[in-house]
Amino acid sequence: MRNEHFKMKKSMPKTTKRKTKKKIAGINLSPFIIVAFVIGFVLTCFIVYRASISDRKLFSISLIALFGGLLFESIRVSGNWKIVATIFIGSYLFSLLSFFPGRREHAYNFDNHIAGWPYVFIIIFTIFFVVINKNKVTVRLTEGITLLLSIAMVYWVLDYGFINFNSKISVILITIGFLLSVFSIINSLTNIRLSKTIRLILSIWSSIVMFAFAIDNIYRVFNNPDIESSKYLSDGLFAGIQYFLLGVSAVYIMNNYLLLAGFLPNKNSNYKKDLKENIKEHIERYSDEQVSNKYSLFCIVYCGAIFLLNYKYQILPRHTMIWLVFLTFPMIIKVISFYNSHINHKPS
Repeated sequence: MRNEHFKMKKSMPKTTKRKTKKKIAGINLSPFIIVAFVIGFVLTCFIVYRASISDRKLFSISLIALFGGLLFESIRVSGNWKIVATIFIGSYLFSLLSFFPGRREHAYNFDNHIAGWPYVFIIIFTIFFVVINKNKVTVRLTEGITLLLSIAMVYWVLDYGFINFNSKISVILITIGFLLSVFSIINSLTNIRLSKTIRLILSIWSSIVMFAFAIDNIYRVFNNPDIESSKYLSDGLFAGIQYFLLGVSAVYIMNNYLLLAGFLPNKNSNYKKDLKENIKEHIERYSDEQVSNKYSLFCIVYCGAIFLLNYKYQILPRHTMIWLVFLTFPMIIKVISFYNSHINHKPS
């Protein structure tokens, strides 16, 4: 009996036991999101109420124009309003943390936090957007762009009067800037191969120049009268356009800042790894195609003549003339290229 029972047991098909993995219960974020929305809504209502009864002017229409430009460029660059809306909501909720008292803030003033809150929100929104859309925001650089920036930088330094400063730091900075400008001019006029080292130097120099112009533009825009304080409609419209254009350029200003900040060490990261990635990004965004020597020479003559006339006769403010040249020169190059291509393809 035992043997039969053993045989029967042996002949029975083996039942394979399926190993069931225990499901690890994930964290449900829905309650946290709902709580964040509720707190954000209540705090927003209180901010609006407090701003309405305050004697101070806590909000400005100019900031609406500024964010309007930022929002316009964000939608244009990303091409997806849903992503922009998600970044908007996340930045808005995250910016409400600015209402917490600071470490060195002895006397808490809610109105001061309201006044600074829009700037915090705009900065957070810009950082989030640039990080998420890094490839789309990064501008492809060429020898021609760097040449244009270098000539404008020389004019900017001369017109500002920085060359008259006697401090050692200013002399060192001006000397380095002059040498880099000459270096970019030589590269644009010669057929020197654009190696990785040269592209890295020209990319860093281009970022420094664009960031310097951006700081100058920010300073001048915020020192102009606000839209609501302008006496005439034309002045208010001009101020609104300036704030709007500053918002449009904000994503590129932040991108150049992050590219330059990547060379600074960070305590909570691997500096060598971050430095290699930042150098790679600078090299990859710079084109290895050389610009025609004729176009480079024309750029020097065109920009040099306009900046020289403006330096002598002060036709327009320096920052306005610089951005006007940035706008007109590429358009002229396109017209010349179109005309040359049309002549070359014209049947004889």
